[in-house]
Amino acid sequence: MYLLRTRSASIAHFARFSRALQTEAAAKSPFAFCFDIDGVLLHGHQAIPCAKKALRMVEGENSRGLKIPYILLTNGGGKTESERASELTSVLGVEITEHNLIQAHTILKTAAPRYGDEPVLVLGGEVDKCRKIAEGYGYKHAYLPIDYLAADPRIWPFYKLTEEERAAVKPNPPHPKLVLVFHDPRNWALEIQLLCDLLVHPNEPPPKLVFCNPDILWRSDFPAPRFGQGAFKAALSAVYHTRTSKSLDHVQLGKPTGTTYKFAEGLLMQRAGIQAGKEMPRVYMVGDNPESDIAGANAYGWDSILVGTGVYDSNEGPPTYFPSRMLNNVEQAVEWVIDREFAPLGEKLRARKKWDGKLLKVDDLWQ
Repeated sequence: MYLLRTRSASIAHFARFSRALQTEAAAKSPFAFCFDIDGVLLHGHQAIPCAKKALRMVEGENSRGLKIPYILLTNGGGKTESERASELTSVLGVEITEHNLIQAHTILKTAAPRYGDEPVLVLGGEVDKCRKIAEGYGYKHAYLPIDYLAADPRIWPFYKLTEEERAAVKPNPPHPKLVLVFHDPRNWALEIQLLCDLLVHPNEPPPKLVFCNPDILWRSDFPAPRFGQGAFKAALSAVYHTRTSKSLDHVQLGKPTGTTYKFAEGLLMQRAGIQAGKEMPRVYMVGDNPESDIAGANAYGWDSILVGTGVYDSNEGPPTYFPSRMLNNVEQAVEWVIDREFAPLGEKLRARKKWDGKLLKVDDLWQ
């Protein structure tokens, strides 16, 4: 019995020691990853075959036994971070938490302390899901387009609310101070009409308009890419310009904006255990969309890897923004980075910079 207890204690001690080594390795890793999700790790709700192995490699199952810090950065959304993390954990087979996941609208947490008591209009998502997300972020007075339609059906007489929508209606919606397009809008006609009404209101100042995702297209399990929030913005901009002869005044967040990459860098440095004034790991962005993943990473000074499992189609010509490397899939990307970082005669690596320790603030969102 004594031998059994001793052996069990030794195993437990070794497990704790291994976890400590992995934590130390992650903090000292000279490089880190930022992965897009759709088109890199997933197609729709299914994992891309090599994605599970790639993440296991990053978690430590690699030739160096190195646990590499990483985050997931997506222009998708419409769910709470904890809900999305739980789904990803189930599909990908590794533990994903809300602390290493950034959705398109996650960055809006930054503005909640200032605008939490103001009326805001939230667009996108299923019924009132995005309202609940906004409330979870700290926006106490979040309204939806269906609230305005229920209050005055003349706003858009060609659509009747469903029973589910009527059950979710919040009465007496005021003129909003802020319009936050959290996720892909579902009723473009109603929402374009309502936004134009609010933006040219004769007696009220126009609300600040914020988009979280500029992607025109995104990759699902459908054979061809689908229209995203960027397509909605293009439609709204065209209608608004036709009506007013003015350009649409708005704030754009999401990849490839520097604001979103700054926000992601702060989270990644925290995940890597980097303190202000210390060298940051080199960051490798792995994405499938040249216009968002690659353009943003290049502009922000990260290395970029374009994979062929998503939006980009090599048959349509060279990418609009050239990555540091083009590879078939995320597994090849992880293998290439590890080999590149530790090859004794490898190519010259990007110089590591020191982190200023500054996290994104609300004023940074509107620049």
